[in-house]
Amino acid sequence: MNPSSAQPLASDAHAIDVLCDLVATPSPSDREAAAVTRFTQHARALGLHAEIDEAGSGIATRAAADGSPAHNHIEIVLLGHIDTVPGDIPVRIESIEDGPAAGQLILHGRGSVDAKGPLCAMLVAASRATLPPNTTLRVCASVGEETPHSRGARHIARSLRPHACIIGEPSGWDGVTLGYKGRLVLHLDIAQPCHHSAGPGASAPDAAHALWSRILTQVATLNAANNPDAGSASPRAFDIIQSSLRSLASSSDGLTDRCSVVGGFRIPRWISPHDLEAHIRALAFDPTLTLAFEGHESAHAVDRNDPVARALSAAIRAEGASPRPKLKTGTADLNVVAPIWNCPIAAYGPGDSSLDHTPIEHLSLAEYLRSIRVLTRAIESLALELHTSRAAHPASTIERRPLSHTTPGARA
Repeated sequence: MNPSSAQPLASDAHAIDVLCDLVATPSPSDREAAAVTRFTQHARALGLHAEIDEAGSGIATRAAADGSPAHNHIEIVLLGHIDTVPGDIPVRIESIEDGPAAGQLILHGRGSVDAKGPLCAMLVAASRATLPPNTTLRVCASVGEETPHSRGARHIARSLRPHACIIGEPSGWDGVTLGYKGRLVLHLDIAQPCHHSAGPGASAPDAAHALWSRILTQVATLNAANNPDAGSASPRAFDIIQSSLRSLASSSDGLTDRCSVVGGFRIPRWISPHDLEAHIRALAFDPTLTLAFEGHESAHAVDRNDPVARALSAAIRAEGASPRPKLKTGTADLNVVAPIWNCPIAAYGPGDSSLDHTPIEHLSLAEYLRSIRVLTRAIESLALELHTSRAAHPASTIERRPLSHTTPGARA
């Protein structure tokens, strides 16, 4: 049986309609339900089975079976996210007027790059790909990726056990992201009795500034001791701890002075988020300080010979370009699922990631369509390689866990 023969082949115009509709449906983190419903509707129109899981993520499934034993089955997960950061960018298509891209159409809108463009490209590619028998594709529109909790990906990580995964994140149509740095988020709160500003005591903001300065000194010490390029003038960003103040606020009611700080850390592979937390806690010797941490994610990276990276790279070459491997200083759902699934994995998707979270976020429609062709080729070649590998090494079979507690059509 040719499983693709029953699939409605999405035209390029249809693919663009899917993207425009999903971008036009707002989905800031924790308010994704309407967009998830639209995702499932588009998935069904493309011939996939669609449902919404307990965490609120959309799951679109395409399965091809021939009656062979279950241990011969291959499952590939295409994991994107449907939530966005806040910010209303009017959704519109415009033509580029000047430069080498003059005449090309671009779609403006929050989430066009991060990451509804990659998600829609995976959905359309999943409907187009010719699958070998006993292959299942799942396209996951996870919720909450833009928060420290990634609740959608965490639920999916517990529910599935794929043999390979492509993460939908902007890499540029000719780029393949091999890894992401880890993350740690610090919440610092200080509350102390008010005193006169002419007195000898430090204010709550002074105490917060002093601790943050000690943290930065400790981070610099750790970087110098562990970074392989410590002696260079500009060490590679992927190999160092990066620190940033994300918010700073102070207040006083005349009796108590308060200061609150949120700090973010991007973490390389040589330190875990829990180890960095321990270093920071050791610096907080003032009893008026309260520390809390969240968003613990370890860095993760694969090499170019990873089967997913190879499949994507070969597909990019087939489209006429040289693949560009990348290591990202941000964090993605790859960090959540990779340590659990321990399967071939890499990230791919259309779009310029420098536009993520910006007021000028936009996506080239030509790039979007090209990425669909890359993903279609990559899915097909990856599925064939996985089946060949399983046939040659049957002892390497891993037991897949079923999608748990999912009601078909729930909330759709």
